[in-house]
Amino acid sequence: GKQDYKKTRPMLRATRLKAEAKKTALGVKEIALVLAAILVFLLAFYAFFYLNVSSEVDLDLDPDEN
Repeated sequence: GKQDYKKTRPMLRATRLKAEAKKTALGVKEIALVLAAILVFLLAFYAFFYLNVSSEVDLDLDPDEN
């Protein structure tokens, strides 16, 4: 803008680099989404094997034994 004529060239360059760094930086939302996706995947993986093993154990038990 019109106020930029008072700034020196290094100050303008620093301001531009700061704005570019802010655009490319990962935000808290992105990090939270990635962690949530990993957590959901691990829970689904665990639930699959838990249900698979628990159904096999139930099949091995004979209800007439007790």
